[in-house]
Amino acid sequence: MTSSTTSTARPGPKPRPGTRDNLIRAGVKMLHESGYSATGIKDIVDAAKVPKGSFYNHFESKESFGKEVVDVYFDQGLAKLRALLGDDDVPPLERLKTYFSERARGFKAIGYARGCMLGNLSLEVADHSDMIRDRLATHFRTWSGLLETCIADAQETGAIRNRTPAPVLAQFLLNSWEGALLRMRAEKSDAPLKQFIEVVFGSVLV
Repeated sequence: MTSSTTSTARPGPKPRPGTRDNLIRAGVKMLHESGYSATGIKDIVDAAKVPKGSFYNHFESKESFGKEVVDVYFDQGLAKLRALLGDDDVPPLERLKTYFSERARGFKAIGYARGCMLGNLSLEVADHSDMIRDRLATHFRTWSGLLETCIADAQETGAIRNRTPAPVLAQFLLNSWEGALLRMRAEKSDAPLKQFIEVVFGSVLV
C-alpha cells in the first residue's frame, strides 16, 4: 500500500544549512561595531548573504535576534574567561591583573574601537527592551561572579587585605571597568584603562 503523504512535500526552497549561524555571526560583528539602532535587518541579511525572508524564518523580531547575539557574544569569551580566572596554578590576584592587562592590550591593538558590547548595549537598548536588558544583566552577574571568586580566594590567602566583601569589590571592578572603556572610546586612548589598573591593583585590591 502506498502512502499518500509521501508526495506532499512543502513547496518552496529548503532552508539553507548554516543560515541561522551566518545571521548570528553577522549580527555579533555589526552590533558590536555599529550598535543596535544603527544596524537594520537589511544590513544583517546583506552581510550574511541571505534573503531577507530568511531572517524571519529563524527570529521573531530584531529584539529576539539581539538577545541571541548578546548570548553568543558573551559565550564566545566565557570559556577563556573561566580558564584564566579559574587557573589554580596562578595566584588569584595575579590572575585578575593578567586578565585586565590582557584586555587593555587587546583594545589598544584594535585602536580603542568597539569596547564591550554588553556595556554598549546597556547604554543604548536597556531602557527600551526588557528582553535584551535581562540577558545583559544575567551575563554581567556571571562575569561579576567569576571576579568575585578570584577576589575571595585572594582575600583568603592574604594577598588582598581589603576586607570589603568580595561581591562588593567584584561589582565595583566591573562597574569601573565598563566606565573606563567608555572613556577609552571617547578619548581614543588607553589612559583610562591604565588608570583603572593602577588604582585597582595599587589601592583597592591590596
